[in-house]
Amino acid sequence: MEGFWENIIVVTAARYSVVILCTLVFLAIFELLTSYKNWEEIKKGNFAVAMATGGKIFGIATIFRYSIEHNDTLLQSIGWGVFGYILLLVGYVIFQFLTPFMKIDEEIGKGNNAVAFISMMISAGLAFVIGASIG
Repeated sequence: MEGFWENIIVVTAARYSVVILCTLVFLAIFELLTSYKNWEEIKKGNFAVAMATGGKIFGIATIFRYSIEHNDTLLQSIGWGVFGYILLLVGYVIFQFLTPFMKIDEEIGKGNNAVAFISMMISAGLAFVIGASIG
């Protein structure tokens, strides 16, 4: 059984599964923070919501990419991935706080592609910074 966890296929499948599960949980948490329902809006064709959600997915995946690259064990990767996600979440809240002249969620929910694009780029950019800092 010891060699089982050393098999690259098993390790890859385990990390993949954990990242998918964490992504679903993290997206559910993000959905609690937004004034709209991501998947309902995407189903209706709201491209702004799709961009903002896509940026969050990209951000989460990027953080886990660095977490997996820099850590030997699955548990360490999960720990750093969760920590990175918390930092991404804080960045999202700061973005909303720093733009008091408009409500980011409302603008994205109404289909404002410009606001959604900035939101997507903030998620992507922060993910690279967070990922580069992961130990």
